Amino acid sequence: MRSRTAGMWWGTAIEAPDPSALARFYSELLGWPVGHEEPGTAILGAPEGPFVVFQQADDYSAPVWPPVDGSQRPMMHFDFQVGDLDSAVEDAVALGATLAEHQPQEHVRVLLDPAGHPFCLCREPEEDA
Repeated sequence: MRSRTAGMWWGTAIEAPDPSALARFYSELLGWPVGHEEPGTAILGAPEGPFVVFQQADDYSAPVWPPVDGSQRPMMHFDFQVGDLDSAVEDAVALGATLAEHQPQEHVRVLLDPAGHPFCLCREPEEDA
């Protein structure tokens, strides 16, 4: 966009039944600060990246993973690289995430955040010695 200049913020918005609670979940999971909260909106600021805005959705319907015809599909998801997959999953579950039943890849774990959005924890495959 021509009107954008260096230093302008950008990000994505995610619907949730309780935006503040979901922002706090990701804040604890990632160690990123919640930079702004007001009724119906909470903003998480990544230190070296975009803002993540959580917005109130009164008629929220959690996506279904894996996708099922006729149900709300995941329209987007987060991928986070981790050094130790097992401990990262344990940490996420302790904060309120749920390990998804369907796991399509060996080096990736699909979890559901407290609002039901899928997100992935990814570990680089170890190179053969």
